Amino acid sequence: MQSELIVDVQPKEVSIALLEDTRLVSLQKESRSIAYAVGDIYLAKVKKLMPGLNAAFVNVGYEKDAFLHYLDLGSRFSSYSSFLENALTDKKHVPSVSKMKLLPEIDKHGSIADLIKPGQELMVQIVKEPISSKGPRLSTEITLTGRYLVLIPFGDKISISQKIKTTEEKLRLRQLVESIRPTNFSVIIRTSAEGKRVAELNHKMKTLLQCWEDTVAKAQKATAPTLIFEEESRIVSVLRDIFNPSFESIIVNDSDIHSQISKYVSLIAPEKKDIVKLYDKDTPIFDNFNITRQIKSSFGKTVSFKSVAYIIIEHTEALHVIDVNSGNRSKAANDQESNALDVNMRAAEEIARQLRLRDMGGIIVIDFIDMAKAEHRQKLYEHMKEIMASDRARHNILPLSKFGLMQITRQRVRPALDIVTAEECPSCYGKGVIQPSLLFTDTLEEKIEYLIKDLGVSDFILYVHPYVDAYLKKGLISRYLRWRFAFGKKFKILPDQSLAYLEYKVLDKNKNEIDLKEEKDVDSSATKNKTKAKNRNREE
Repeated sequence: MQSELIVDVQPKEVSIALLEDTRLVSLQKESRSIAYAVGDIYLAKVKKLMPGLNAAFVNVGYEKDAFLHYLDLGSRFSSYSSFLENALTDKKHVPSVSKMKLLPEIDKHGSIADLIKPGQELMVQIVKEPISSKGPRLSTEITLTGRYLVLIPFGDKISISQKIKTTEEKLRLRQLVESIRPTNFSVIIRTSAEGKRVAELNHKMKTLLQCWEDTVAKAQKATAPTLIFEEESRIVSVLRDIFNPSFESIIVNDSDIHSQISKYVSLIAPEKKDIVKLYDKDTPIFDNFNITRQIKSSFGKTVSFKSVAYIIIEHTEALHVIDVNSGNRSKAANDQESNALDVNMRAAEEIARQLRLRDMGGIIVIDFIDMAKAEHRQKLYEHMKEIMASDRARHNILPLSKFGLMQITRQRVRPALDIVTAEECPSCYGKGVIQPSLLFTDTLEEKIEYLIKDLGVSDFILYVHPYVDAYLKKGLISRYLRWRFAFGKKFKILPDQSLAYLEYKVLDKNKNEIDLKEEKDVDSSATKNKTKAKNRNREE
């Protein structure tokens, strides 16, 4: 299977698409100004206790107080609390975890009111991003994640990824890590550590240990609430989790991000450093790799798959509901049972892809087409477990109920990706009345003239819908050529599949968008409104 990672860097957000055999299987969108991301560590202050929930609300600087449950304190909270108290009391020296004596574990069924109090300062890590009206979810069990290892202070255990199957390799890794593990630190050995030498693991271990010491030192100088440790570049963070030797290429359209990724890949897989490539064409990168079309066909309420069958996806606050429909398949098979099994098996594959693609978490209920035979229901259940095995998010699948429903729980750490595929009319903005479409080319000509003659802009790109682009460039002497002769070769017109039919956007030579509405349209529309108001007053 050929895997490709396509990174589209825009001024406000970064989109990361994972392709397997050119098919989109994962899409992540990250705001470039994102805060309160999973993995970030804060020096925070307890706001108030909620004994009924056995939890506390904590101020990390977010508009909504973050949530810290008793179970998220970690079993070694007593050791953590003693260490942090020493660190915040004596701010001239960074205490050593390895030299301290670990205290007994806390009671699993204890009360949070016995361990923390309002106004207390804590080092907390975000384990779930803000979702809907809820603030971030926190933990005081700090974890520092690297490519091969996860380092956890105040522990003495070694855990190994279940995806490492061979007993010999598990024993080898356990012995190696035990020889380099710092005292009073637990370690999780990740799947990517398989086959690695002790020197590589030791280097990563020291890097994570230094990271912990730097974070504590920063906490000693900070005033709560303050961010004291930020996860590395979100793109590099995603790459750390999903990178594997099967990647054929990583293509990015920004030189700075390209340098970051190249540096990271050179460190973790020097033999693969040449797969990182810079995309420098003017055509949008997602259009070039047919990703925009796949996004528009894969997101939305209704998603079609093989033949004429389709699924309907509905989202609520608490769960996601998926309905499987066979469509017009009356001639697809000899009997209804075979037809239902065929559609359900294909639907299961598309649903597994949709869960990854949209990063749907929480409770998912699937209404498959009813099947009378128990062996067919079992076959569908086994098939769903098999195709979900490659999903990195923790999940649990239950067999079909007597009502034909399958229930899935899937780990949720951030909001589900919900991309609206329906396009709002850029002329009327949903009001139902638009300017004559035949005059749209006149509008574009006015914009070009205004940019070149009034604003003095050159070397800009005007992006339009592919149909409009084809219309402007048809014929030997097209409108596009006439405009280039009239205004000089100071601009280009290119198609962009993400735009609506009568929508356009302009990027300058530095790839910054020029907001023409702010420059001209708003003023002109305001003038028109004033003129209309004057005319109405005269009539009255």
